[in-house]
Amino acid sequence: MKQSTSSHPSPNTPDATTHAAQTPKLTPTASTSATELSGLKIRLHDALRQFPDFPSPGILFEDILPIFADPNLHEALIRALDLHVSSSYAAGEKPDVVVGLEARGLLFGPSLALRLGAGFVPVRKHGKLPGPTETARFEKEYGEDFFQIQKDSIKQGQRVIIVDDIIATGGSAAAAGSLVERLGGTLLGYIFILELDFLKGREKLQAPVYTLLSSQEQSSSKPT
Repeated sequence: MKQSTSSHPSPNTPDATTHAAQTPKLTPTASTSATELSGLKIRLHDALRQFPDFPSPGILFEDILPIFADPNLHEALIRALDLHVSSSYAAGEKPDVVVGLEARGLLFGPSLALRLGAGFVPVRKHGKLPGPTETARFEKEYGEDFFQIQKDSIKQGQRVIIVDDIIATGGSAAAAGSLVERLGGTLLGYIFILELDFLKGREKLQAPVYTLLSSQEQSSSKPT
């Protein structure tokens, strides 16, 4: 319980509420988690590979697949994302559903959902999912594309996070967010492994964005 200042403590006695506000400290648990997360990020970043001029000239392709080739790195990725979610949402506000985007959001979305005790729902390209679906259109560098989600995959009021490997222009992520909201889900935020800052994709998104690793800043990169 905070100490009351109405009892007029002496001038030499600091106000506990003011003193606490001036010197915020991480709890031991939060400090330990932050240190662990920092170490995991270094390991994961060191595992990335870059391929110039793939899949076309001028593109610098970020390859995350070495993370999944090594079970220890795969575990490190899921642990890092778990730490982020645990520190960002209170116990009663954690996601009920993890939505993974085709294609590489499907690589780690199920593992993260299992770790969080949440359901997993895929968002896929047009024609890949059976049964009744909702469809959203989005712009690509050369034309348009469509995402779909099964209509019964998210229940009214369920809390949802959307995951993918990289945010570039933000069009596909925004389309996925609109699908979640159409089904009645509450979109808590987006999680990406990498971000291409210069494309300003997060400006298209209507929920908080978290990028795990450092962003690529040069303009020769892979848009999605």
